Amino acid sequence: MKLLNYTALAAVLVLSICAPVRGAPVWTEGVNYFLIVPPHPTALPAGKVEVTEVFSYACPACNLFVPTMHKLKAGLPPNAVLDFLPASFNPSEDWPMFQLAYLTAQTLGVADQTHDAMFNAVWQSGELAVIDPASRAIKSRLPTIEDAAKFYKTQAGVPTDKFLAAAKSFAVDVKVRTTEGLIQAYKVDRTPTIIVNGKYRLNVESAGSSEALVELVKYLVIKETQ
Repeated sequence: MKLLNYTALAAVLVLSICAPVRGAPVWTEGVNYFLIVPPHPTALPAGKVEVTEVFSYACPACNLFVPTMHKLKAGLPPNAVLDFLPASFNPSEDWPMFQLAYLTAQTLGVADQTHDAMFNAVWQSGELAVIDPASRAIKSRLPTIEDAAKFYKTQAGVPTDKFLAAAKSFAVDVKVRTTEGLIQAYKVDRTPTIIVNGKYRLNVESAGSSEALVELVKYLVIKETQ
């Protein structure tokens, strides 16, 4: 009787080991994520993995993506470093101005603390809205860098003249050019897009859902860590 029990137990263990794990995602290169060729080395120390969102404050999909970014940030391994690249794809919707505003705020060290508030100013309070809520059309007068400077004064205490001077500085101009170069090198064609370690590109559509994107990014971070 004991022999039979041991034999049955061994059979169950063999089957459990050989059987595929149900529900485990299978990620396919070229379908769920795409190699960036050539890969772009990051400036991070060895062992760190960069996770970058290409976004715009004026992008409605990016605004809806904010909770996913919060979930992603909370779930990333400790060696992952999250950062942002502002895109300028749509001049008619003021994207270049928001790109300049973000990179200026980054230079002044206030971009992270004001990130969610800027989305709110564009899409909730309307302080920096690009869409007229009544007509749902693009506003005839779009927010200016001066309007953004007032926002950063209110939200982060940056004097308006200091913000505007930084926005016109050589350092920020270099950041704008570098950002544009990176977005082109990554072959980004939509926002939001996630770049992992300068090597992999993905988005909600390629991952299958926002929830799947979070898991895929974590998978790629682990892949890069190994």
